[in-house]
Amino acid sequence: MRSLFPVTDESAADVDREWSLDELAEVYAYPEHLPAGTGLLRANMVSTLDGAAHHEGRSQGISGAADMRVFGVLRALADVIVVGAGTVRQEGYRPAKARAAFAERRAAAGQAPAAAIAVVSAGLDLDFGLPLFTSPLVPTLVVTGAQAPEKRVRAAEEAGAEVVFAGSGAAADPVRLRQELAARGLTRQLTEGGPRLLGEFVGAGTLDELCLTVSPTLTAGDAPRIAFGPGRAAPAAFAPASVLTEDGFLFTRYVIR
Repeated sequence: MRSLFPVTDESAADVDREWSLDELAEVYAYPEHLPAGTGLLRANMVSTLDGAAHHEGRSQGISGAADMRVFGVLRALADVIVVGAGTVRQEGYRPAKARAAFAERRAAAGQAPAAAIAVVSAGLDLDFGLPLFTSPLVPTLVVTGAQAPEKRVRAAEEAGAEVVFAGSGAAADPVRLRQELAARGLTRQLTEGGPRLLGEFVGAGTLDELCLTVSPTLTAGDAPRIAFGPGRAAPAAFAPASVLTEDGFLFTRYVIR
């Protein structure tokens, strides 16, 4: 892996090599001071050169070894991983694991051994018998609206999940969602989509960072781009914070201006 931006004397002279987890953690570290009341929300997504967010319904086909290392580091730095119910079903989500390489860093930051998973769902059409709900290291959260089906709310709670109400309707409100997570001490927030959930965050103007892996692949087809849904009145402007490369992949990090 090499750093393309920012360019320093060290990075300019560097050759491709596998970076340590500590080196990647420094690049992607959350700021020391996070916004009060909301925390900081970053997204991690992968896209092909022609804009596809997945291949045949899953992101694995457009990912790679270096992308999975970055994916793991971003998870290991987060307090909570926010994901849509559709992505949970498609990707077969499991609880986040504690990683020995990050144990000391997380303890020093006052974090739990692993990130919590927060599943965003209006109808709670989820299999609460899955390990994600029955045997997580940190209790899984289900984020929904106040008008969510009561029967499904009870099923989530009986499975051991914490139900978080973040909106007055059936669905969670993106702004309220961040506030509710931050109120529980989950201020280092990471969303892995899918595209519909990320589109809701972008549309609501509540995304702070985007970590986008550009995969050196083309797929065509009808896969969605990384975010879709109601558009913004004006595009949100982001600035590059870092660009890394390995095996033809680009690992970009953009922050809101």
